[in-house]
Amino acid sequence: MMKTDDSILEVCFLIRSYGKGELAMCYIHGVSQQAAVNRFNTWIRKAPGLEQRLLEMGMSRTGRNYTPAQVQAIVNVFGEP
Repeated sequence: MMKTDDSILEVCFLIRSYGKGELAMCYIHGVSQQAAVNRFNTWIRKAPGLEQRLLEMGMSRTGRNYTPAQVQAIVNVFGEP
């Protein structure tokens, strides 16, 4: 949240298509994009059932993007970045 002139602006995470690197960087800060993707992929593999669900939703392990539905599934597990 950002505070400006006694009003609070809430910054909401938008569910839309994201590049894998783009979404990984939303969750993991302070590292290179490739390092963020590698770590994020590890999170996805370790989250019970998430990788299988994403694969059933059409995610490609070698693809470069997440669909809005896949992003929603990720947010449901990890919360908003």
